[in-house]
Amino acid sequence: MTNVFSAQTLLEQYRQKFPALANKAYFNYGGQGPMPQAAMDAIYQSYQYIQCAGPFSPEVYAWVVEEANRTREAIASELGVTPETITLTEDVTVGCNIALWGIDWKAGDRLLMSECEHPGIVAAVGEIQRRFGIEIDICNLMATLNEGDPLAAITQHLRSNTKLVVLSHILWNTGQLLPLADIVKACQQNSSDTRILVDAAQSVGMLPLNLSELGADFYAFTGHKWWCGPEGIGGLYVRPEALESLHPTFIGWRSLQYNDRNWQPDGRRFEVATSAYPLYAGLRTAIATHQQSGDQQERYQQILSLTKYLWQQLSELPKVNCLRKSPPESGLVSFQLLGGVSHQQLMQLLSDRSFLIRTIHYPDCVRACVHYFTTTAEIDRLVDVISKFKV
Repeated sequence: MTNVFSAQTLLEQYRQKFPALANKAYFNYGGQGPMPQAAMDAIYQSYQYIQCAGPFSPEVYAWVVEEANRTREAIASELGVTPETITLTEDVTVGCNIALWGIDWKAGDRLLMSECEHPGIVAAVGEIQRRFGIEIDICNLMATLNEGDPLAAITQHLRSNTKLVVLSHILWNTGQLLPLADIVKACQQNSSDTRILVDAAQSVGMLPLNLSELGADFYAFTGHKWWCGPEGIGGLYVRPEALESLHPTFIGWRSLQYNDRNWQPDGRRFEVATSAYPLYAGLRTAIATHQQSGDQQERYQQILSLTKYLWQQLSELPKVNCLRKSPPESGLVSFQLLGGVSHQQLMQLLSDRSFLIRTIHYPDCVRACVHYFTTTAEIDRLVDVISKFKV
C-alpha cells in the first residue's frame, strides 16, 4: 500500500494534529473535514489580534487586506493558478451562485446539467429558469457509473445555444470522477459561448489539480471538506478569458476600486463586504498541515489505496451492494444494504458507536469517505460493525 507516512508511528503522530480523530472513527470528509488544532489556534489568535488592535482600525484594515491576499496566494498555489483568478467566498454554493447569476441570461438560452448535482444547485438553476425563461437539459450520469461513456452522455445534449454546462468534478452521491478535461474541450468545441461551471466540493483537497491546464471557466470550491479548514470560507476560480463575461450580482465595497468606484480588475470584483477574516488563517494553516505529509499526488494515491481497501472489504459482505463495481477514483465509497434494511438504522448504530458517516437520498445509499490519514484499523472496525448489523 502506497503510504505518505514511512511508519505507523508517524501516522499516529500526524493524526494527533486533529482533535476530532481522538474519540471517533471519521468517515464523513465529504460532508465536513475535522480541523487540525493548529488551524483552530490560528483562528483564535487572529480574533485576539483584531480585538487588541481595535476592530475597524486602520491597522486592522491593512491586516485584513494582507490576510486576504495571503489566502488567495495559498489557494492559488494549490490549484495551479494565479491569485488574481481567485474570489474568496463562504462556500461552494456561493461560488456556484456567483457564476450562475452572473451570466447574461436571455429567454431561450440553454443550460445543461446532470441529474446528480447537489440540491442547492438544482434549486438555483430552477429559479434562473423561472426568472429568465431559459431551457434546462438534463444528462444521465448515474447510468455511466459502471459502464457507458459520461463524455458521450454529456455531449449528446450540447446545443448551439447551450450557454452553461453545470457539473461536479466528483459526483457527491456516487463518488464518480468525471473526465473533466475532455468535457471542457467538448464544451469549447461546441461553441465559444458555452461556459462550464464545476462544482468542486469533493475534488479540491483530494485531487491533484492544475486549473490553468484544465481550462474550466468557473470552479467553485470550499475549504471545510477535504482541506479540513473552517466552515465559512471557500472560493471561486474564474478563468481569465471568462472574467469579463461574468457580471457581479451581489455587490459591496470589496467589489470596487475605491479611487474611481470601478470594479476590481480581478476575482475580487465578486467579493462583497465584511467576512469572518480570522477564518483565512485557519484555512491557510489547514492547507499547510496537509503539505507536511506529502505533495498532492502522494496524498491522492494514498486516498485511492485506502478507498480500494474499504471497497474490497465491503464488496465481500453478502448483504452489501457497492454502487461502484470497481474501486472508485475518489475517496467516496457509496453502498446499499440489501434486503430492505434501513440505512437510517445503520447510521444510528454507527453514530452510537462513534463512527461518523452519512446517508444519501438519491440514490438511497450510505456514503463512507476516507482521507489519506484514515487508518486501515478504522476501516476494519467499520466493516466489522456493518457485517454484524441486524435490524
